Amino acid sequence: MGMDLPTLTTLLVSLRLSIAVQGTPMDAFRGNIAAIHARDRAAYLSYYLHTPELARVGPDGLHQGYDEFARTTGDGWPDTLVATPLRILPVSPDVAYGVYRYRVVDTSGSARGVSERVFVRTPAGWKVAVTTAFPTPGAAPPPTAFIGATLVDGTGAAPVRNAVVVMRDGRVACAGPRAACPVPPDADTVSAAGKWIIPGLVDTHVHFSQTGWVDGRPDALDLREQYPYDQVEADLHARPERFFRSYLCSGVTSVFDVGGYPWTLDLQARTAQSSTAPRVLSAGPLLSTIDFWLNLPDQRQFIYMADEATVRQAVRAHKAWGAAAMKVWYIMPPQPPDTARVSALVAAAGDEARKVGLPLIVHATGLWEAKDALRAGARVLVHSVWSAPVDDEFLALARRAGTIYVPTLIVPDGYRQVAARRFERERQPLGCVDPGTRAKALATDSVAPAKRPTAAVLEQRTTRTAQGLAQGQANLKRVHDAGIPIALGTDAGNPLTLHGASVFMELEAMQAAGLTPLDVLVAATRTGARALGLDSTGTVTAGATADLVVLDADPLADIRNVRRIALVVRRGEVYTRRELEYR
Repeated sequence: MGMDLPTLTTLLVSLRLSIAVQGTPMDAFRGNIAAIHARDRAAYLSYYLHTPELARVGPDGLHQGYDEFARTTGDGWPDTLVATPLRILPVSPDVAYGVYRYRVVDTSGSARGVSERVFVRTPAGWKVAVTTAFPTPGAAPPPTAFIGATLVDGTGAAPVRNAVVVMRDGRVACAGPRAACPVPPDADTVSAAGKWIIPGLVDTHVHFSQTGWVDGRPDALDLREQYPYDQVEADLHARPERFFRSYLCSGVTSVFDVGGYPWTLDLQARTAQSSTAPRVLSAGPLLSTIDFWLNLPDQRQFIYMADEATVRQAVRAHKAWGAAAMKVWYIMPPQPPDTARVSALVAAAGDEARKVGLPLIVHATGLWEAKDALRAGARVLVHSVWSAPVDDEFLALARRAGTIYVPTLIVPDGYRQVAARRFERERQPLGCVDPGTRAKALATDSVAPAKRPTAAVLEQRTTRTAQGLAQGQANLKRVHDAGIPIALGTDAGNPLTLHGASVFMELEAMQAAGLTPLDVLVAATRTGARALGLDSTGTVTAGATADLVVLDADPLADIRNVRRIALVVRRGEVYTRRELEYR
């Protein structure tokens, strides 16, 4: 079943097909499905036998009769129905069997299954005598081939024009020139001429324990009287899926939660085989060099590094919990009073992490703290060095440790916007942001006017933020030029660094630092997957998980074109950008 990309997009959204004349069973089949897309109750019912013998079969058994069927038809049309491919098998001159795979999206979520029809010939044309629908939640998406796009596969290789990407069973079966990737006869083919295909983006620094606004970080602006922190956290625990959709809508198919409450560890198993959520890895509660107050009475996201025994015990506990890494929050005053003590504790964390086989991840924005982290064996540094230019010693330590550098350039600007009470809404696509978070972000301009800083304080903060960004970008360029691997991370969840939607600002800040668009794409895909330890993710190559994004414009001409998403594919499941957006 072949189609071009605009046709596929229309199919996934509304498929406004004309109702076919019922001259053949296939005409009736297509018309039956088209009536669903058009939400045309009269047309839909016209395809069924108006008799007591009409049979409907599903998981709850057999139901018969047209009248009961007609009474409930139209009560709940799906937002999206993907029905592909339609197949017809003649049984006799007057009977035909039809079947298709479906994906339905409605207010309750997304469901996949198989639906059948038995058509009989009548004087009024072919009619449905039997209809079935059975969910198949564990079934893989149908094999699909994108044809004709320019492929940027995430490895750093030159783009492949007029490429073919074949997906089967949630993985990339083949990707490359047409001559090297024949299209299987059972694959749905999609003409993607004039489009670009890139791997799904990987955000190596997010926090599901934070909302993307100040209610999740009351240390930025304390609004706990209006938004009790325990209630905010309980809601985050109960409904993390609002952010799943935000990430997919933004082209992000894998994320690393590098610090939060213990429940974030459960997201790993929940998303491992999902096609409706990004792949989530989690570090769980983080070790902190300060006894930070941002915890709950019954659980902690910050574990104070009181002594070596506490540190080593916490690392071993994380291994037992199934954490993907051990995170250290290395926060110290500009002139630390007890450098040797803290250094020894960070070194103990690194030593114990090596013993139990956990990667060490460190938040260290000062140069001396970052060097300490590298000596301790940090596999990932999850922030820029903002305090000073990186030097030769830093680069040598990073090379020796095999460290991946994650700049997170734009997160301080969210705090600046909160302080100024001015949310710069045009920088993040709000269609990808859940309505609750969107409403809070938009309320930033009017919230807590009595707590607004003075003009002089705001000016100082603006200057400090700009200087930090400039230093972070200069250090990113030097680290990249020195051959240290770079990965993308947003620190999403922090105030006005919105889940999913903030990824575009980070991509663009990395390009502004002097990295080429291809460098940025590799950082946001293949190297990000390395930071997560996912060897089957981050590229569009044979055997990789079928996580990819189809773009309407060339990302190698300007990384801003990554905003122009047409389709997102997660484990072989194809979604349109519009389908993923919040209305």
